[in-house]
Order: sequence, then structure tokens, then C-alpha cells
Amino acid sequence: MTAALTAAERASRVKLMIFDVDGVLTDGGLLFTAAGDAMKSFNSLDGHGVKLLGEAGIATAIITGRKSEIVAARAKEMKIAHLFQGAENKLAVFAELAASLGIAPDACGYMGDDWPDLPVMLRCGFATAPANAHPEVIARAHWVAEARGGQGAVREVCDTILRAQRRYDALLAQACGA
Repeated sequence: MTAALTAAERASRVKLMIFDVDGVLTDGGLLFTAAGDAMKSFNSLDGHGVKLLGEAGIATAIITGRKSEIVAARAKEMKIAHLFQGAENKLAVFAELAASLGIAPDACGYMGDDWPDLPVMLRCGFATAPANAHPEVIARAHWVAEARGGQGAVREVCDTILRAQRRYDALLAQACGA
């Protein structure tokens, strides 16, 4: 019988990190203008964390059930190359993405907050959740952020992965001009 992997060991293996949007990259609130246009609020710390993963050679992706031009623009700004919107079956999208990149499911991380995220979370190597995720999601996560969705949870998981892979200090030194 093999011992279960720790969260740090799981984070050290991540080659692809995938994020849900509503409740993860945002606080989950859905705001609409009088004309019916959606508005979303994103956290700049989260965005920089995603960019740092890319700088470290870790692929990033978004899989979300909704469709939004705002999400497409934010994904582009964060340099996320793999964006899947309107995903009715997140597990099928996950499996196809991992296979197309040649990355085993156990080398993938995923951050989700609600039941539609569970199929992917149960099959990836590093299942993560923001602090305010649904209790059933938290119960099945390998790691839970201290921050809430849209308020730094994504940055926390990015930093956790970078530290586990011993890349954090070099990126910090580079940011400091060293």
C-alpha cells in the first residue's frame, strides 16, 4: 500500500493548471447592466499569479460553463492559451485538453468551486478550491486556499505550485531586479 501524496507533492507535479471562472477567478457574483450585458470583477493578484505559472513553463487553461467576451479578454491578458467557454461537459474538455498537450491527468491541477467542477477535480492530480467553495467541493479538494474566489485564491494556488516546484524564489528575485 502506498502512502497518499501530500498537497505539496501533488503541486510539484503540475504541468497544466486549469481554472473555472465564476467563483474562482471572480467572486461568483453575476452583475448585469440594464441592457443585459454581463460584468465581472477580476483580481489583479490572481492574474499575475497565472502569468507567473506561464513564465515557469506551466501551461494554463480556463474551462467554464458560461460564455463571455469579458472572460476571453481576461484570458488573453493573462496569456492563457487554452480557453474553453460554454463547456457543458468539463470532464470531456479536460480529457481532450490533457491528451492534446500530452500531459497525464495526474500532472494536471484544477481549481473549482461548485458541483460542475467535481468530475474534473476527482480525476486530476491536484484538485484545489477557494475558501468559499461549496462544502462538497472542499471535502474533495487536495488543497484549499485561505482566500475566497476572486480575492486571491488563484494567486495562492499559483504561489503554492511555484514553491513546490522550487521556482518561486527565482521568479521573485527576477521581479526584484536581481
